[in-house]
Amino acid sequence: MSTRLIVDNTSQLHELEERSQPIQVIAKIISYLFHPVCVPIYIILFLLYIHPTIFNGFSAWEKTVVLLQAIVPYVLFPVVTILLLRGLNFISSFYLVTRKDRIIPYVACQLWYFWIWNVWRNISGYPRAVPKELIVLALAIFLASVIGFLANIYIKISMHAMAMGLMVSFLIMLAVRESTNFGIYLSFAFLIAGLVCTARFICSDHSKKEIYGGLFAGILSLVIAAFFV
Repeated sequence: MSTRLIVDNTSQLHELEERSQPIQVIAKIISYLFHPVCVPIYIILFLLYIHPTIFNGFSAWEKTVVLLQAIVPYVLFPVVTILLLRGLNFISSFYLVTRKDRIIPYVACQLWYFWIWNVWRNISGYPRAVPKELIVLALAIFLASVIGFLANIYIKISMHAMAMGLMVSFLIMLAVRESTNFGIYLSFAFLIAGLVCTARFICSDHSKKEIYGGLFAGILSLVIAAFFV
């Protein structure tokens, strides 16, 4: 492992550690697998098909409807938004490497996230009322996008870390509220969060403040959502 000096977008000089190529590749794979647009879907898949009680009574088709409702605002719309912004040259990179690049995507995602939260909390008919836990999650994701947008004024907060903080705190909330043994689920959640944050240290230009700030923002968004819902 070697080091080199770089100048960031604020014209400050930093020392950057260069990792070996295999480690860089592994870090990038982990970053792609647990991209912020994917994490909400992973959590919802857990609630739908692994958690023993939350979606009890829902048929296979009703679960599929919920999953499709989640994929549209959490994956499809954000990805299409980024593609359009890049195609129109409103952003300089698909990777949103600067704080300026993140402004419009944050605002757009806030619209999608608010929309699905509002839809789920008002559903009372078909397929049936959405479980309270899913409404908490949807509100937390919306609040995380708002907090991330506000933090982006000052620092390029890590979206990956924000997603990890939200995921871990959401599972902790479930573990505290329910009698189900969540030991194995929490272990996996902490392991994944550790791997993802380490990967961002390795293959991104995020500082410690931006990674830890992302974790805190994710946790804070879940705490606020759980309090109000």
